[in-house]
Amino acid sequence: MPPRSGRAERRRLARRVRRRRAGRTPRRIAGVLCTAIALTLLLKTFAVQAFVIPSVSMEPTLRVGDRVLVDRFTPWFGGRPARGDVVVFTDPGGWSPPVPTDRGSPAPPGKEVLTALGLVPADDGRTLIKRVVAVGGDTVEGDASGQVRVDGVLVEPPGPPGRAAHRSEPFRVTVPAGRLFVLGDNRGNSADSRVHLGNGHGGSIPHDAVVGKAFAVAWPTAHWRTL
Repeated sequence: MPPRSGRAERRRLARRVRRRRAGRTPRRIAGVLCTAIALTLLLKTFAVQAFVIPSVSMEPTLRVGDRVLVDRFTPWFGGRPARGDVVVFTDPGGWSPPVPTDRGSPAPPGKEVLTALGLVPADDGRTLIKRVVAVGGDTVEGDASGQVRVDGVLVEPPGPPGRAAHRSEPFRVTVPAGRLFVLGDNRGNSADSRVHLGNGHGGSIPHDAVVGKAFAVAWPTAHWRTL
């Protein structure tokens, strides 16, 4: 029979191994969490970001509260928005209403972290979503009835025909190079390029303002679809 001292030594070694393994488990969990957060931040920054629809300007395509997924990856490879794309962009100046300085109740704890991870939408009011109807070099014309033509071709909004349109003074502009003319799908209730015709660029926005292209409705589940 092996000496008792040998058995005791083996037991001591076994206890040490168990303690080492127990100590590694929290470190492994922390490592997995850190990796997951880092990947989420990378995806949010360079690939996909969620955006919550703030107004009725894109109805019936998008409803207030819909969460859409935005492709931020393609622009890094020189991709440019095309006619018909739904794009999210930062306010190029004067598009968004002033954000109240007094928001009432304080933000819940941890909201800043969740916002940074893209799990909670930012509420600074400076991000908008519209549909591209014309790109650099296109000529956009609007008449008093609210109809819009691009290079002479009528551009109908999505949805059933005969919907109310935004009535305004007739206009005719040529979109400068590197810029986009954008409209809301809800032509009767959208503060889009038509409202900002006097911005010095014919109401257009710069490519640099575009955050990315919206490609799918992710929430609520009843509204799941691609754009």
